[in-house]
Amino acid sequence: MSNSYRAPLEDMQFALFDVLGIDTTFEAIGRSEVNRELVEAILEEAGRFTETVLAPLNAIGDAQGCVRDPVTAAVKTPDGFKAAYDAYVENGWAGLSAPEAFGGQGMPHVIGAAVKEMIDASNLAWSNFPLLSHGAMDALQFHGNDWMKETFLKPLVSGLWTGTMCLTEPHAGTDLGLLKTRAVPNEDGTYTITGTKIFITAGEHDLTENIIHLVLAKLPDAPEGSRGISLFIVPKFLLDEAGHTTTEANHAVCGSIEHKMGIHGSSTCVMNFDASRGYLVGQANKGLMAMFTMMNSARLGVGIQGLSQAERAYQNALHYARERLQMRALSGAKFPNKPADPIIVHPDVRRMLLTQKALIEGGRVLALYANTQVDLAHSAPDEASRKTADAVAGFLTPIVKACLTEWGVECAYHAQQCFGGHGYIAEHGMEQIARDVRITTLYEGTTGIQALDLVGRKLLQLQGAGMKPFAQMIGEFCQAHANDAQMAPFVSTLSAMLQEWVATSQAIGAKASQNPDEVGATAYDYLFYSGYVCLAYFWARSVKAALNADATGKRAKAKLETARFYYDRILPRTRMHLAALNSGADNLMALDADLFD
Repeated sequence: MSNSYRAPLEDMQFALFDVLGIDTTFEAIGRSEVNRELVEAILEEAGRFTETVLAPLNAIGDAQGCVRDPVTAAVKTPDGFKAAYDAYVENGWAGLSAPEAFGGQGMPHVIGAAVKEMIDASNLAWSNFPLLSHGAMDALQFHGNDWMKETFLKPLVSGLWTGTMCLTEPHAGTDLGLLKTRAVPNEDGTYTITGTKIFITAGEHDLTENIIHLVLAKLPDAPEGSRGISLFIVPKFLLDEAGHTTTEANHAVCGSIEHKMGIHGSSTCVMNFDASRGYLVGQANKGLMAMFTMMNSARLGVGIQGLSQAERAYQNALHYARERLQMRALSGAKFPNKPADPIIVHPDVRRMLLTQKALIEGGRVLALYANTQVDLAHSAPDEASRKTADAVAGFLTPIVKACLTEWGVECAYHAQQCFGGHGYIAEHGMEQIARDVRITTLYEGTTGIQALDLVGRKLLQLQGAGMKPFAQMIGEFCQAHANDAQMAPFVSTLSAMLQEWVATSQAIGAKASQNPDEVGATAYDYLFYSGYVCLAYFWARSVKAALNADATGKRAKAKLETARFYYDRILPRTRMHLAALNSGADNLMALDADLFD
């Protein structure tokens, strides 16, 4: 008996309209016709699709996995995956947030993010096949020429083709300057690509007629290091003069499928490019710019994957806690007509359930807010607004990616604990979630890489360009509700935390100027410290929105008590992170490497 999934439509709608007021975002980006009725219809249809088409395939994909034919190197996806993908394309989900000019529906990114959470939660392994297509769309839209947009972007938007992101090589992980894949120019303007890439999500499969690989490689005269990287389009099958797929292979072959801890239904491939034909995207030696466009899109998407698995784990743990009878409540029997009380009456089970609920609902608002900034960065009416939104989105991206995935792992752990031994066996599906969610902390940059990006680039190199307007928004919220009696417990704490956060951020810069190791030494703890402050802000906003909507209703009561739990039980984690990051780099760097034995 595998676990179930129900799309959390009510909380999504509450987060979007009551907390974030996305009507104002839609107006700002010139999309006032995207009203609540339309958004709710999209979300409801996505809920039906994910619950009835994708969710039933989740356990099947885990059990069957993807299979590579040793002779042809073709990859077969699990039973039902192809039919589900065809339905996904037929119903228009592939191009939901893509520009109408290229065949998409042009919906705001924030709506696509909400739909993505449902897709990820229903079947994480399946969701990886269209995941990187969205990043490829962004890279080609902003860096490709007109021919590339017409030839490659439109089939990606329609879902006729899928895309990949080929960065990592066996000897070079995060340090892309070490890559060895080579691109030699041809007389016809194309390039011959040769090299091996690993960990390529959806590198080979049977869902579409063609696969478009975006490959990082170096030209013969490229400068050393990351300054000499170019980006190329390498299709699985060559195209004819009209840009249509032919049956002629392009020597982009799956050498093997990685045997993974989880997401078995997703094909993670070693890709061998053996004199493959490729097309240069953008300028030579400027490939990282285009790749980061793709990567940042994927990082926000992976953060939502972490959130999605937390939601699915929580739903099943909550159901189990209400049904499982075990002992009596310490304060006396709550269900005297039953042989024992359900475990939801026990304080420690409530601690685990409330931890999940607080991290999920707060994290959902954080992720959706970050995506509103993506919308504004692309389509706000003036350059200053676009620049500010882009900076805020950039600042929040590593927080969303790292915190929501690590919290996803934590929530899966708490869910397993609620099930006890039943959480460790396959029957209830908790162990699949625990295995599947782990990868979200790793791909598209580990948690440590996100932390370095946050501190090294977003805080120090860019001088807090994204943090400053975000912190100002928190300050304005605190000031606006300083005299609100119902909000006082939250606003007073949040205001103090904001001042401490700003001071801590400034202190990191001063330390780093004296000792560069301070950047890496503080990064992890600063990231999570920042994440918990962000959630404190969005929980305060959630309480205010719930009180405004119906001060005496069930939702207001639930949000108020969950926020109180968050402030009392989870926000104090910032004390640990603050102490750690203030302790300096010496306790990390003083031990000689040969003394670790």
